[in-house]
Amino acid sequence: MNKSIYVLALGAFGIITTEFGIVGILPTISREFQVSIDTAGWLLSAFAITVAVSSPFITSFTTKINRKLLLCLVMSIFVLSNLISAFSSNFAMLMVARILPAILHPLFWNISIAIAFKNNGAKGVSTVMLGLSLATVLGIPLTTYAVDLFNNWQASFFLSSAISLIAFIGLLLFIPSIPADNTRTIQNQMTILKSPLLWLNLISTICTLAAMFSSYTYLTAYLEQITKMDGAQISIMLLLFGGMGTLGNWLMGLALNRNVLLTARLFLSSLITIQILAYYLGGIFMPMVIIVSLWGMIHTGGFLVSNIRTTQSVPHHALEFVNSLLTSSFNIGISLGAFLGGIISAYYGVHDVIWISILLLAITFAMSFVTFPQPRTEGETNRPELAPSVCKQV
Repeated sequence: MNKSIYVLALGAFGIITTEFGIVGILPTISREFQVSIDTAGWLLSAFAITVAVSSPFITSFTTKINRKLLLCLVMSIFVLSNLISAFSSNFAMLMVARILPAILHPLFWNISIAIAFKNNGAKGVSTVMLGLSLATVLGIPLTTYAVDLFNNWQASFFLSSAISLIAFIGLLLFIPSIPADNTRTIQNQMTILKSPLLWLNLISTICTLAAMFSSYTYLTAYLEQITKMDGAQISIMLLLFGGMGTLGNWLMGLALNRNVLLTARLFLSSLITIQILAYYLGGIFMPMVIIVSLWGMIHTGGFLVSNIRTTQSVPHHALEFVNSLLTSSFNIGISLGAFLGGIISAYYGVHDVIWISILLLAITFAMSFVTFPQPRTEGETNRPELAPSVCKQV
């Protein structure tokens, strides 16, 4: 496989580590800058909101710029923003440093997925997305462990910056010059917005991600306050969560190939069940280890379920546009979840955060029974099998 594909996977690893690595150190940030845990949660929410807003527009604003130049620009911004984060003297400065790279974040996915698909098809897309999975398995726990190892919250951002720098060098050396394609237009793609099924799936995606991240964002605080785990134990739990998520993602893919709707409902009901168990058994160490393992295996499949449910009926010509809407929906859901979880944590305590997640999952489960007629467009297949999608392998 082309070396550039692996370099793009490394870039994906760096970007996701930067975006979600903050989850593991929220309690530390809260103490360091003397802000509440829900305020610290805005470091994730603000990032996600920025990505959600910029996603449908940023690509169209940069259509005439060389794609390699844009890739290198994105990674250089991530290097710089992590360094600024590490040297932040107050919470406001840290927040600005987080928002800076989020503006260009969607560009990386649009360009890297296109390159991977053009050169190696679905296998290339899967390789790039492997960087996302590895960031969950290794990147986030490593940044959390770095803080505990060096007893310094800045270590997390230094590590993220180093990863992004290596990816930047790889992009510079191994990605060829890619002139922009100025012949594409999105005018015909926007006709898909007339589909009520698309809007139902996008709303379901938002609710699903909000449910997932209303509890996951505060998982570190939950393990610290309810299960009474120390920093090293929490790092191991996050590593276990991510590792099981990789397995769960593979199993979810197999299940979705058989029945998309049934798998979606099974995912929702399973996540509800495991979080109820976490609520009642969260204070007992060994059961919580098992629960976190199962939670991670189920949790990661939410990205894939939402992706396939939304794209399975989308015509070929509208896929790129729908992918940009999916990116926005994912990040709206992430920010909404972190926000709602923060409110519950502030007013009722971190133990009750799980109930907002369960409520949102129940709403999404009910929405899965809403159906619409699904018209076919002549000459187009119902499900583009090899269509690249932003979060297909998360």
